[in-house]
Amino acid sequence: MPEKAVDDVMDSAVGAHFSGLRLEALRLSSPSAPSSPSSAKAAAAAAAHSNGAVYANGVAADAAELVSPSALRQPFVIGRVSGGTASGKTTVCDMIIQQLHDHRVVLVNQDSFYRGLTAEESAHAQDYNFDHPDAFDTEQLLECMGQLKRAQPVNVPIYDFKNHRRSSESFRKVNASDVIILEGILVFHDQRVRNLMDMKIFVDTDADIRLARRIRRDTVERGRDVSSVLEQYGRFVKPAFDDFVLPSKKYADVIIPRGGDNHVAIDLIVQHIRTKLGQHDLCKIYPHVYVVQTTFQIRGMHTLIRDRDITTPDFVFYSDRLIRLVVEHGLGHLPFTEKQIITPTGSIYMGVEFCKKLCGVSIVRSGESMENALRACCKGIKIGKILIHRVGDNGQQLIYHKLPMDIAERHVLLLDPVLGTGNSANQAIELLIRKGVPEERIIFLNLISAPEGIQCVCKRFPRLKIVTSEIDTGLSEEYRVIPGLGEYGDRYFGTDN
Repeated sequence: MPEKAVDDVMDSAVGAHFSGLRLEALRLSSPSAPSSPSSAKAAAAAAAHSNGAVYANGVAADAAELVSPSALRQPFVIGRVSGGTASGKTTVCDMIIQQLHDHRVVLVNQDSFYRGLTAEESAHAQDYNFDHPDAFDTEQLLECMGQLKRAQPVNVPIYDFKNHRRSSESFRKVNASDVIILEGILVFHDQRVRNLMDMKIFVDTDADIRLARRIRRDTVERGRDVSSVLEQYGRFVKPAFDDFVLPSKKYADVIIPRGGDNHVAIDLIVQHIRTKLGQHDLCKIYPHVYVVQTTFQIRGMHTLIRDRDITTPDFVFYSDRLIRLVVEHGLGHLPFTEKQIITPTGSIYMGVEFCKKLCGVSIVRSGESMENALRACCKGIKIGKILIHRVGDNGQQLIYHKLPMDIAERHVLLLDPVLGTGNSANQAIELLIRKGVPEERIIFLNLISAPEGIQCVCKRFPRLKIVTSEIDTGLSEEYRVIPGLGEYGDRYFGTDN
């Protein structure tokens, strides 16, 4: 991969993203584990209103229960956000997207589904009511939302507000995602659209503020003069608000006063969404599975190392960066003891002291790629090796092992960049346990994991910890992790050609 291409990928990875990828539903063979009482409650919420809505003024309340981990993973749809014209709906949407801070959110705007005006209607556009439900192509909106709910990408029309027509040659590609935000003034009007929503939000903003914002928006962005904006507001916008928008407020689950200025309310909504999304579904079932928190940098590095056209030096470079993050995250799960020291200023600092009884064990040969990062984090650490011969899904045979003599007294970081079926990992863990290492002292570090592998390991060793940077969709018929990153050892050590 050329150097410029690498830079382009990393640049795009740190920008604002409004669409993204969604993992398909997991193929879990075992029945779902019962959720604990503590996990059945969300951390966020607000005081209950008499109509069942929640006024998000910063007052805490109970949120909905978590989605069953064994259920098919469907997108979480937010019907966002009715509210009058220019009430701050888009601002609230943007703030929610930015706070979720990953690729899991797509924004669909109801304005994209305006019906194109005929030539006769365009000639009298000033007499056309754009704030009436009939101005929207609700059938196409339902079709697009249905596809997104089924995890299928869609082409959303682009509406030209100056010519009052849809662009016939271009569309906006919207990918499937974990969260779909549907934004518009009349998204609550049609019951079929409401039925698609998991959360309905109403932005409540003062009418004078909304009018001022509409004048600024329509004159600057839509090329209209002030007099036409005011005339349209008096003839259509205000009556439509009274007739259609305000009555739909009763359907809202959450009402946000002051729109984008209400940061407490938006924080509560984001926290509720995170609770509904949870971590990966497997993290709810197996509490000792930890996934490094996704950032655009991590997503960008995964994009690079998964690219089949990347050069070996770039693959090694970005793999090493990701491995270092996984190692640091894994070290955070080791026990620490408090320690008081004196700083150069003569002040007392109460800190912690690292766990000293520690060693690494790499599963040859891919696991050896993680040794340098471990040495960089833990000076002078002892590292053992385990070699297991792998044939398909079964037939693993322990060939060789060399471990520290006092390994039974140490915490062990087990290293293997890819957790596939989990059978080889299980053999390595069994060996460590036979050597006297308690199960709860083993932390298994890898870059990517297949759900089947996590399930295989955690069912057998429930007290062992797994730390990974991403959980992939699953295994292919050839037991390869999908989407995966190929034969990791060959790609890292340059023997794939």
